[in-house]
Amino acid sequence: MISELKTLVAVSRFGTFSAAGDRIGLTQAAVSGQIKRLEDHIGVALFARTGRSAVMNAEGLRVLEQAKAIISMFEALTRAGEGDLVGSLKIGTIASVQSTLLARALVSFRSRFARHHLHIAPGISLNLFDQVDAGELDLAVVIKPSHGVPKELSWTPLVQEPYELAIRAELDSRDWMSILRQQPFIRYERTSFGGRQVDRFLKSQSLAVQDSMELDDLQAILALVGKGLGVAILPITESNMPLPLGVQTIPLGDHRLIREIGIVSKMQTDEAINTLKLCLVEACR
Repeated sequence: MISELKTLVAVSRFGTFSAAGDRIGLTQAAVSGQIKRLEDHIGVALFARTGRSAVMNAEGLRVLEQAKAIISMFEALTRAGEGDLVGSLKIGTIASVQSTLLARALVSFRSRFARHHLHIAPGISLNLFDQVDAGELDLAVVIKPSHGVPKELSWTPLVQEPYELAIRAELDSRDWMSILRQQPFIRYERTSFGGRQVDRFLKSQSLAVQDSMELDDLQAILALVGKGLGVAILPITESNMPLPLGVQTIPLGDHRLIREIGIVSKMQTDEAINTLKLCLVEACR
C-alpha cells in the first residue's frame, strides 16, 4: 500500500488526479485505480466525487495525515538498512546560499553528524516551500514570501539582503530612476519570490522600464550587466561579492527594499534537523 499512499499524497499536493499522475509518472486512470484500491482496502471513501471532479473529504484529510506519517516511517526503515549511515537529511536551498552560508553550516554540522547522508536540492523558493510542506524535504533555505509563512510550517530568520540597482561601472549618474527609464532592464525572474518583490516595487513607484531579458540567476544577470546589456535590480548577496569587473551598484534612494532569507521546515523535534538549523544561524554571525 505504500505506492497507493504516496499517490494519495501526490493528489493532495497537486490538486487533481491528472496533475498528480503527470508528476509521478502515472496515467490519470492509474492514479484513479490506486486511489480506488486504497479506499477498498481501508473501507472508506476518501473523495467526494461530483461529475468529473473529486475533492478530498474529511475522512480523506484524516487518512492523508496518517499516510504521510506511514511514508515517513517506511523511509526511515529503508534508511536503517543502508549499513553504517546513521540517518539522512533532504535539504532544499536557493542558489545564492549554497556556496556560502550553507557550506559554512555544513562544516559545523558534520562535526556532530559525521555519518549522516545529505541530499541537497537546489530550487526556487516557491517550489521549495511546496516540497517542505509535502514532506519531500526536511528543511529549506529560502526567501520569505511577502504573504508570510503558513502557520503549519516553522520559520527561522537568517539574514536580510538589500536590493540595489546594478549598472555598468563607467556610468557616473546616481539617479537610479532615470537610469531605469533610459537603460534596457534585465528582470529578476518573476516566478521567484525575489523577482516578485522587484516587480511590486516597480509598480509601487509607477516606473515603466524597458524590459529586455528575464532570468533567475543572479550571477548571470550581473555578467549581462557587465557586458553592457542592461541594468538590473538585485539583492546584494554574499555569493555575488566582490562584484564582477565592470559592474557597480547604487542604492534605490531612500527606499528600503530587502529580502529575508530563512529556514522553513515542518514543526518537529528531530535532533539532526534542529542541529542543522542552529548551524545555519551560527553561520550568519
